[in-house]
Amino acid sequence: MNIIGRLTRDAEVRTLSNEKQVVNFSIATNDNYRNKQGEKIEQTTYFDCSYWISPKVAEILTKGALVELNGRAYTSAWIGKDGEAHAGLNFLTSQIKLHSGSRKDSNNITPKNKGVNAKSKSADNDKDDDLPF
Repeated sequence: MNIIGRLTRDAEVRTLSNEKQVVNFSIATNDNYRNKQGEKIEQTTYFDCSYWISPKVAEILTKGALVELNGRAYTSAWIGKDGEAHAGLNFLTSQIKLHSGSRKDSNNITPKNKGVNAKSKSADNDKDDDLPF
């Protein structure tokens, strides 16, 4: 199953008792349609997602990022501390494709080599070079 949505919070890495690590995050998907009366209905669905392959992916999964996920959806139900029944949609993620960074980060794009002098040693030697170009 494929789903596309925006992260509702930054991803977090949890280490289990058996030393395995899982990345947990949630996304919201939006659907728009018109009902029989012609009214526009907007529906948001939330998925609690888990990713077991690499914890490093948590660094790029920030709130607001648009992602496409491949995996398997399943439901869960539980009784809360208040005695009320609850249900949720979960997504066991096998592949993640980042379509865009978070909205807050898109205004602050910085190069990865920030602070590194871009001038190479060969550029210094070009002054002594007698090439015509």
